Amino acid sequence: MDKKKIFVIGSCNTDMVIKSDRLPTPGETVIGGTFLMNPGGKGANQAVAAARQGGLVTFVAKTGNDVFGKQSLELYNSEGINTDLILSDPKNPSGVALIMVNSDGENCIAVASGSNANLTPKDIEKFKTQIGNADLILMQLEIPIETVEYVSELALKKKTPVILNPAPARSLPEKLLKGLFLITPNETEAEILSGIKVKDYEKAKEAADVISGKGVANVVITMGSLGAFVKEGNNYSVIPADEVKAIDTTAAGDCFNGTLCVGLSEGKSITESAKLAVKASGLCVQKMGAQSSIPYKKELTSAKSIN
Repeated sequence: MDKKKIFVIGSCNTDMVIKSDRLPTPGETVIGGTFLMNPGGKGANQAVAAARQGGLVTFVAKTGNDVFGKQSLELYNSEGINTDLILSDPKNPSGVALIMVNSDGENCIAVASGSNANLTPKDIEKFKTQIGNADLILMQLEIPIETVEYVSELALKKKTPVILNPAPARSLPEKLLKGLFLITPNETEAEILSGIKVKDYEKAKEAADVISGKGVANVVITMGSLGAFVKEGNNYSVIPADEVKAIDTTAAGDCFNGTLCVGLSEGKSITESAKLAVKASGLCVQKMGAQSSIPYKKELTSAKSIN
């Protein structure tokens, strides 16, 4: 059977990470951290996660014409990702994220979007034919919302399922929500979309019902150490996470989304795919970095299974 084609449309950044005992308060300098520089960006992380789980991935993005952009392209090629639809922006630098991580694995992040903010509907129009051949489309919100809406409209005409990871958190137009196959908010994003504070599975169910009432039939809420809550049509599932020692949570959500899409591309249900994704995220948070922490398929198959 031919592999289904996953198109990830989104951001790519270079992450500059400092790990220290604690996060500084405003105006404070914390000495004694460890510095790492890694490729990142939600779109790129999710593309890498899908590729490492064996997905057939095309990444649609925009980098600056600079050393960060060139390094990113080399890395995606080495991961087996199709980079034919990555544009080089002559006017804007590549996106950069500054990340601070404390000893508990909690982080705070500041992003300079650069060329990511210049991935426009006009750019996507150049690739209409190629995107029309996608079997699944995965997007996030580190590119302009107009671009996300444009891709969603294209996909709707082709009846191509769109999975939206609504991160970073923001409210979304109902027209966009109605065009989605699946939305994957975390607790904060689910609260913004539903008005319900997601603190446990019961509240997750309430939030999922409100979100699906806006037109999205399928909702997966990621809940960190609690795992995930799935509303697949009219069926509900709780997927608990294994208890692990989190070192760095930076790319856990991206790892989840990329893995979820591969499961769907292999014909698994949303619930089955989410089980794999929870397991992958559990492996991801036990390592430092964004893409460097994303597990490969062989690591997932050898890890203890989640029931």
